[in-house]
Amino acid sequence: MREALAGLILAAFAFIVSASAQERPPEPDGYRMEDYRAPVPATLAGVRVLATAEAGEIWRAKAGVFIDVMPRAPKPQNLPQGTVWRDRPRLNIPGSMWLPDTGYGKLAAATEDYLRRGLARATTGNNAALVVVYCLADCWMSWNAAKRILAYGYSNVAWYPDGTDGWERAGLALAESHPEPRPGEEISSPR
Repeated sequence: MREALAGLILAAFAFIVSASAQERPPEPDGYRMEDYRAPVPATLAGVRVLATAEAGEIWRAKAGVFIDVMPRAPKPQNLPQGTVWRDRPRLNIPGSMWLPDTGYGKLAAATEDYLRRGLARATTGNNAALVVVYCLADCWMSWNAAKRILAYGYSNVAWYPDGTDGWERAGLALAESHPEPRPGEEISSPR
C-alpha cells in the first residue's frame, strides 16, 4: 500500500514538473521581437539562470553587478503647457543600475551604445565580472538583454527571470531607483 502511494506521489510530481516545463517556450534562435510580457524559456544558452535564493546570495555577497532593463514609461506627448511630468517610480533590487529600454528585440544604435556604456561603467570595464540581468517575472526584456550582453563578449552573465516580482515575493527589500542618464540627459535628483 505504501509503495503504491509513494509511486502515485512520484508520478504526480513527475507530471507536475513535466507540465510546468511544457508551459515554458523553447529558446528562440534570435531575440524576442514582440509580446514581451509572456512566459519565458527556462534556459538561455551560455547564461546562468538564477533562482531568487541564488540571486539573493550574489547580492548579499556583492559578488556581481545587477542590471535592471525594465522599460521606462515615455513622457506623454502634447501635455498642456505648464504640466509637471514625473516619471513613474521604479522599485528595483538595491544597488542595481537601471538601463531602461535595453531589452527590446531590436535596439536603435543610440540605445545599444547606452547599454554598452552602462555595462562598462557597472563592471568598470571588466568583461569577466558577473552581470546579473533582470526585469519582471515573465519579461522577455531581461532574456533579450542577457543574450545581447553575452554577444558583447561578457563571459559571466546571469539571468534572473523572476526579477523584482520574485525578489518582492521572497520578502527582499526593493529601493526606488532612477534610470542611468543617457548622453545629454540631466541626472534627476532624488525626490
